[in-house]
Amino acid sequence: SITNINLSGDNIGAEGCKNLSDALKVNTSITSIDLAWNEIRDEGCKHLSDALKVNTSITNINLEYNAIKDEGCKTLCELLKINTSITSINLR
Repeated sequence: SITNINLSGDNIGAEGCKNLSDALKVNTSITSIDLAWNEIRDEGCKHLSDALKVNTSITNINLEYNAIKDEGCKTLCELLKINTSITSINLR
């Protein structure tokens, strides 16, 4: 089964992130996601965080260069209070 997803530079935006997040809510094999350079912004970050509240298989997330601001970071902080399986998040 697939364990890594690399959508780096695919410009999926917040809507694409929502669609991916819906799938991640039920997927248990993915452990690493690279969403760098996708312009998901705070809205996409919220969708991803909602999925990761129930998905505990993902341990590594690359979100660099996604224009995530204060609200998106706040959403991720709230997520990390719930999901303890995440070991690495790149927000460069």
